[in-house]
Amino acid sequence: MFVRVDTRRRTRICWATLLLVITCVACFMALALANVPQRDLLIRQWGTVPANIFNEDAPFWQQLADPALLRLGTALFIHVQWLHLLSNLLFLVIFGMPAERTLGGWRFLALFLLGGIVANLVGAVSLTGARAPIIGCSGSVSAVVGAYFALFPRAHLGLVLPLGVYLEFVRVPAYVLIGIWVLVQLLFSYAGASYGGAVWWTHIGGFFFGIIFAFFSRPAIARRLRN
Repeated sequence: MFVRVDTRRRTRICWATLLLVITCVACFMALALANVPQRDLLIRQWGTVPANIFNEDAPFWQQLADPALLRLGTALFIHVQWLHLLSNLLFLVIFGMPAERTLGGWRFLALFLLGGIVANLVGAVSLTGARAPIIGCSGSVSAVVGAYFALFPRAHLGLVLPLGVYLEFVRVPAYVLIGIWVLVQLLFSYAGASYGGAVWWTHIGGFFFGIIFAFFSRPAIARRLRN
């Protein structure tokens, strides 16, 4: 487990990160309270089902105007397993709060939503014809991690290492841990669905979107910091 080490006092409330966490938890609770048939129906209606979005026999660019593509965004807030939700929110808080303080709340929301939509699009294209829905905000969180990597290339993270019965706390450059994370995503992408059916290409697509988003946001960030 690793956490952001920051000794400077912060006064700004990260309202966008908080809003996203509350929304994801509320959607999770709503699904948990629904009966199984209703839950399955909601997941298929609002999740990203590649077979329902893209037709292999139709021109790709024409299909981009299909209203069904809205599910690329609604799928971000659907989680059916608490561990999936918890892991996503953990990464969102750790990397999202410093990213939001730099980008600003509205731009951070754009990063989360656009990054998740692009990531789900990449996942849907890689699984054209698949009936299993793509759900969860893993692609959005990957975009946040990518933006963090671009915004704080020299940052350090605190890493808790279990050494027998003791826990050792060490500081590690963020790019080392993020690099390991990217490598794992690449390995899982080629391993296929045997590792739980996760759509690893959504993670990779979201990560690189976050890097590009942060790069093009530099002028706006400079203006914001001057103000």
